[in-house]
Amino acid sequence: MNNTLTSRQLLDRLVAFPTVSSDTNLPLIYFVRDYLSQHGIDSYVIPNEDGSKAGLIAQVGPDVIGGVALSAHSDVVPVEGQDWTTNPWEVIEKDNKLYGRGTCDMKGFVALAMATMVKAKSLDLKRPLQLALSRDEEVGLLGAPDVSQGLLDNFAKVDAVIVGEPTEMKVVTGHKSCDDLQFHVRGREVHSSILHQGVSAVMCGARFVEWVRQQNVENQAKEPSHVAALYDPPFTTLHVGQINGGTANNITAKDCYFSIDLRCVGDERPEDWRLKIQRELDVIEKEMQAIHPESFFKMDVMPGPAVVPEVDGKAEGLARRLTGDNGIHTVAYGTDGGHFQNRGFSVVICGPGSITQAHQADEFIQVSEFKAGEKMLDSLLTTLQTV
Repeated sequence: MNNTLTSRQLLDRLVAFPTVSSDTNLPLIYFVRDYLSQHGIDSYVIPNEDGSKAGLIAQVGPDVIGGVALSAHSDVVPVEGQDWTTNPWEVIEKDNKLYGRGTCDMKGFVALAMATMVKAKSLDLKRPLQLALSRDEEVGLLGAPDVSQGLLDNFAKVDAVIVGEPTEMKVVTGHKSCDDLQFHVRGREVHSSILHQGVSAVMCGARFVEWVRQQNVENQAKEPSHVAALYDPPFTTLHVGQINGGTANNITAKDCYFSIDLRCVGDERPEDWRLKIQRELDVIEKEMQAIHPESFFKMDVMPGPAVVPEVDGKAEGLARRLTGDNGIHTVAYGTDGGHFQNRGFSVVICGPGSITQAHQADEFIQVSEFKAGEKMLDSLLTTLQTV
């Protein structure tokens, strides 16, 4: 019985799994595992600590060095609060576009990668093709360390990792780091009529947020270095998108919580920025503790490493041969690629779809982009049949 699905049919199946990062992705992971198994491809499921989610790795072809890995993530962002005109968990084709949550970011590439793995099984590959499917990319790239290490632990090391995030099939050789910095401010509650005896966590947090705003003003005003000029925008950014705290308008807030999205250009180290941030926190915390010694201003870091452009990178060279793109491209958004590069892999970001459609209501991928991604991966199979 032929149970082989087309890449388009696989996309239908994948989008139907509502793998929002806050929920489990196991039904999708098991579907991928079972589908590959039906075609004679073994895979390894790599669970998270509590077993509620997992990543997956697989390989086709000889277990020799010199192959290529396809990297993708299984999770998607929520649809709540968005004004969808279609069912987000069903692929709707209209006006040469495929609508649905994840069609662009990035289940379109997952479908193409799965189809390519099955095609590869029937070919005489001289070098292996590997698949690395991560979890929790949308909430801090949490699954990439597991799957990247999983490739090293279980298979021969590949020459190149293609991260199939939506780049409109442009060869992207670098992106900013993307650190998620979580803050907890602890103050002291008193009646607001005697606020000088208390410590308002919200007001202390707001003071720091204003400092963050000023950093953006200063960064934007600077003349970009030749490295920073490769990025859009060509400067390091710090963004506070949410802030929560306090219990009532007439009580100094005991707690305040917020986060910073820190994205550094290639010639600025996130470690240096974190030290600069910590120095500012220390100044504020000292003043807080002069009033109430038990007050604090804490920062927790969830690092998202950059992809740094490589000199004569094997992944870049491969992607340019496959796509014909010779432009110089970097992006401001983060990917799993930094974790792969930190493991010693050569990395490039190249995949179908436009990042402008990611995370949007009525998310879509152009049919032409989907087909272009398929063409690239078919060309890759031809390449892997040569020594």
